[in-house]
Amino acid sequence: MRPEERKPVTPEGLAAWQARDAAARPRPTVRDLAAEGRFEVTELGLPASGASDGRTIRLVVARPSGSREPLPVLYYMHGGGMITGNAWSVLPRLLREWAEPLRLAVVSVDYRLAPQTRYPGPVEDCYAGLVLATEDAAGLGLDPDRVIVAGKSAGGGLAAALALLTRDRGGPTPLGQVLMSPMLDDRGDSFSSHQMAGHDIWDRTSNATAWQALLGDRYRAADLSPHAAPARAADLSALPAAYVDVGSAETFRDEAVAYANGIWQAGGDAELHVWPGAFHGYDTFAPHAVLSHDAREARTRWLRRILGR
Repeated sequence: MRPEERKPVTPEGLAAWQARDAAARPRPTVRDLAAEGRFEVTELGLPASGASDGRTIRLVVARPSGSREPLPVLYYMHGGGMITGNAWSVLPRLLREWAEPLRLAVVSVDYRLAPQTRYPGPVEDCYAGLVLATEDAAGLGLDPDRVIVAGKSAGGGLAAALALLTRDRGGPTPLGQVLMSPMLDDRGDSFSSHQMAGHDIWDRTSNATAWQALLGDRYRAADLSPHAAPARAADLSALPAAYVDVGSAETFRDEAVAYANGIWQAGGDAELHVWPGAFHGYDTFAPHAVLSHDAREARTRWLRRILGR
C-alpha cells in the first residue's frame, strides 16, 4: 500500500485495520530466517506477565552462523502502533543491515498487542524477555554486558520505556537505546502532531486510536506512568546512551526532539537526527531513497561506536 492510500485508524475501524495489516505483513519461518545457513535462529518461550490463559511470549534469537564468541545483542521491539506487527517480519532487514556487518545477535520480542492486552502487558513482556535473554546469555552465545534496546515507532516507545524500567527496577542495564521515530506521548499535544494531522501516514487520529487501545481509561491520565508513555518522565538521568531519529514531516517529530533534549538536560548522552522532509516510515516505503540510505548509515555508525566502547 502506498503512503497516500493509507487512511487514519479509528476506534470503529481498528479490528478491520488489524486484520488487513496482519494479512499484508509477511511472517517468515525460522527456516526462511536462517537464509540457507547464514544465520542460526532459535525461538524461546516465556510466560506472559499477568496472563490467566497460560499464553507464552515468543522471543526470536538470530545470530550469524559460525560465531563462537559471545555476541553483542540488539534487543528489538517491532513497530505497529502497539496494535499490529510481529517479531518475525522485522528480522530479515535487521539481519541484513546490522547483524551481519556488525557481527551481533538480534533478539526480537513478540510482545502482546492492544487492545487485547493493555498496559502494562506489552512493556512487561519486553522486560521479561530482556531478563531471560541476559540470564540465559551464556547458553545463547550472547554478551549480557553489550545489549542495545531498539525499536521503531511503537517499538521505539517500548525501547525508551524499557530503558526507564530497567533503571527504576535495577534490572539488566542496556549499553544503549536506539529510538527510531519513537511513539512516546499519549497526550498528542505537540505542534507537529497538529501540523501533520491529515498529512502524515500515522497522524494524530491513528495515534490517539492506538494509545486509547493500549491505555483504556488511563489514556491521557494526569498521573500516567512514564513506563507507559516515556514522554511523561520527569527524570531522564542515568539512562543508557541514546540514538534518536525522526522525520521533520511526521507526527512524532516534536516529542522525539523533546525527549533527546530532556536526556541532554539530565546530563545524558544522546545523538539526535531529524531527517528533512521525511514522513513516518519513510525508509520502509522508500528504502532506496538517498535519505533512507543516509539514515541507515548514521544508525549503523552510531551502533559501531557504542559497541566499540
